[in-house]
Amino acid sequence: MNGFMDKLAEKIMPLANKLGQNRYLTVLRDAFMLSFPLTMFGSIVVVINNLPFFSDGTKETLSMLFGNGQNATMSIMTVFVTFGIGYYLSKSYAVEGIFGGAVAFASFLILTPFVMTLADGSEVSGVLSLDRLGAKGMFIGMIAAFLAAELYCYITKKGWQIKMPDGVPPAVSKSFAALIPAVLTLTVFLVVNAVMTGIFHANLHDVVYDVIQKPLTGLGSSLPATLLALFLVQFLWFFGLHGQIIVNSVMDPIWNTLMLENLDAYKANQELPHIITKPFMETFTVGLGGSGMTLAVVLLMAFVLKKKQYRDVGRLALAPGIFNVNEPAIFGLPIVLNATILIPWVLAPLVVTTLNYLVMAAGIVPAPTGVSVPWTVPIIASGILATNSWLGGLLQVVDFLVVGLIWYPFLRILDRQELA
Repeated sequence: MNGFMDKLAEKIMPLANKLGQNRYLTVLRDAFMLSFPLTMFGSIVVVINNLPFFSDGTKETLSMLFGNGQNATMSIMTVFVTFGIGYYLSKSYAVEGIFGGAVAFASFLILTPFVMTLADGSEVSGVLSLDRLGAKGMFIGMIAAFLAAELYCYITKKGWQIKMPDGVPPAVSKSFAALIPAVLTLTVFLVVNAVMTGIFHANLHDVVYDVIQKPLTGLGSSLPATLLALFLVQFLWFFGLHGQIIVNSVMDPIWNTLMLENLDAYKANQELPHIITKPFMETFTVGLGGSGMTLAVVLLMAFVLKKKQYRDVGRLALAPGIFNVNEPAIFGLPIVLNATILIPWVLAPLVVTTLNYLVMAAGIVPAPTGVSVPWTVPIIASGILATNSWLGGLLQVVDFLVVGLIWYPFLRILDRQELA
C-alpha cells in the first residue's frame, strides 16, 4: 500500500504544485482576499440588521439607516475583485500595480451598461445597477480584468511609454509612463463595447452571464461538483499539499457568486436560490475543525485513544482546532501519507456534505443566507450566523457526531497497531 501511495504521490505532486503556483490562479486568489475585510464588514451589517428576534418594521428601519454598509461592500464585490486582479497581475509582471488595477477596473466599467430597467419596463440612463457590480457582473469582471491587465502589461513591457526627465517627481513620472498603455488598453475595450452595442445591439455583461456564468454557477451549485471539489481537497492534503488553496482558486469565483445571489434574495425576503455557496463550504466543512472536519478527531485523540503520542498531539491540537486550524493534527497524527486513515479522511467530508445538502434541500434546516462568516468562528456559532437560525448550529453538532462515528473505528485500529 505504501509503495502504491509513493508512486501516486510522484504523479500527483508535480501537477498540484504547478496548479498552486499558476500565475492566474494565484492572482485570482489574492484578488478575492483583497475584498475579504470589506465582505466581513458587510456581513456584520447584514447580520445585525436581520437578527431573528427583530420585527419586520425594525428590520426595515435598520436597513434604511445602515443598509449602505452592505451596499458599499458585499453588493459591489466585483469592483474590488477587478481592481485586485489588475493590481496583482501587473505586480506579477513587475509593472506598477496601482495603474494596472485602475485600468482593469475602468475596462470593466466600459463594458458595463449605464442603464437600469425599472419594474414598469422603462429605462433610466446614466446609472449603474448594483447587480452589475456584484453577482451578475462577477465573471465579465474577471474576464475583462485579466485581459485588460495582460494588454496593459504587454504594452508597458514593449516600452511604449512617455519617459520624463530624472528631476520630475516620481508620481508624475509614473503617471506619464502609464499614459500610453492605459489609453491603448481602454481604447480596445471601448471599441469592443461599441461593436457589441452598435452592431449586435447587446452588451457583453448579458452575453457572458447567459453563456458562461449561469452554466458554471449551475454546475458549481450541484452536489456532484461540490463532492468532487471536496474529494480533491482531501486527496491533495493527504499528500501534504494545501488542497484548499489549489481547489478554491478555481471554485471561489463560482461559490462567491452563488453567495451574492443568495444575499440579494435574502435582502429581498425571497426564497434562497442556492444551497451550495461560499458560506456553506466555509461553515459546514472548514467550520468543523478545519479541512477534513477534524475537531471530532482531535477530541477522540485527546481523550479516547490510549497511546500517549496521540493523546499529546490531540491535546496540543485542541485549541487551534476549536478555531478551525488543524495543521497540528494533519502533520502531528499524521494524516499526511498515513494509509490507515485515508478512508475516513476522504469519506467523512463527503458523507457530511451530502447529509447537509439533503437536509437543507428538504427545508429542515435553512440554507446559508449569503452572509460571509469568517472560517475561524467556532462550531455552533458559525452555523447560527451563516443560516440566521439556531438550526444551523444544531446541524453542525450532528455533523460533528457523524464525523466522530466515521473516524472512531479507524483511530482505534491505529491505536492498537501502535500499542502492539
